[in-house]
Amino acid sequence: MDLKSKLGQEFVFTTELGGINGTLIEESLAKARDYAGIDAINIHDCPNARLRMNSVMAAAILQKELGITAIPHFTCRDRSLLGTQADLLGASAMGIRYFLVTTGDGPQHGPYQSSAVYDYNTLKLIEIIKGFNQGRDANGEAFKGQTDFAVSATATPGAKNLEAELKRMSGKKTAGADFFQTQAVYDVAQAKAFLALARTLGKPILLGLMLLKSLKMAEFVNKNVTGITVPERIMKELEQGKTGFDIACEFIREIYQEVDGLHIFGMGNVALTNKLVEFTRSLL
Repeated sequence: MDLKSKLGQEFVFTTELGGINGTLIEESLAKARDYAGIDAINIHDCPNARLRMNSVMAAAILQKELGITAIPHFTCRDRSLLGTQADLLGASAMGIRYFLVTTGDGPQHGPYQSSAVYDYNTLKLIEIIKGFNQGRDANGEAFKGQTDFAVSATATPGAKNLEAELKRMSGKKTAGADFFQTQAVYDVAQAKAFLALARTLGKPILLGLMLLKSLKMAEFVNKNVTGITVPERIMKELEQGKTGFDIACEFIREIYQEVDGLHIFGMGNVALTNKLVEFTRSLL
């Protein structure tokens, strides 16, 4: 069963390969080949405005070489409206069927004196992609053939104002988003409060889960990552020697019955990602 058919019907697992640094894609393919039980792998689009291999091209290679569904991230930052549409047509020809749309980190976050484009926002990008599925361009003019894309959108369970976050998600749904892959969340009560609202939209939700490697990492997340908070209780558990894997398993046990799947930020640790998938499957 493909990802589209599974979404909302069976528990889904996705993870992230990250951006591919340089030309040595073989290293990333070797890592991706070791994933077990994953339904799709996301590919970043120059995160933090740093140079990485084109996400669409990398995703196409991943699918061809490994036969696994790839979800390239597609930002509003780098492409003009014309360039975006050309890339969408090319992506369709290369067998890409999914996108995760994002605004994209501004150039000021990276090392290059580059100008952001931002000809459109994420809502408009979703509309453009879904219009392509009808065989129409951004102006509503017909082109030859049509695409068959599904769109993933982001959400932030740890947002301070959940009502405002729900409004943003609703806008993405109206624009045509098919499912959501969320930011990581650690607090069970916070996650359940978010899900109680988000489920009213009637779209599959893959809840973000990020493995904490150490107390130092948790401190970094709290200080630097907007929308994600590691609760004080978990900070103390890490300080006392509890592993991030055990913390993740406890979270999964509390939440797995309320979501359509997990989007695992494995932080490059394929073995632990596989163990999380195996643990979750034992509960299903």
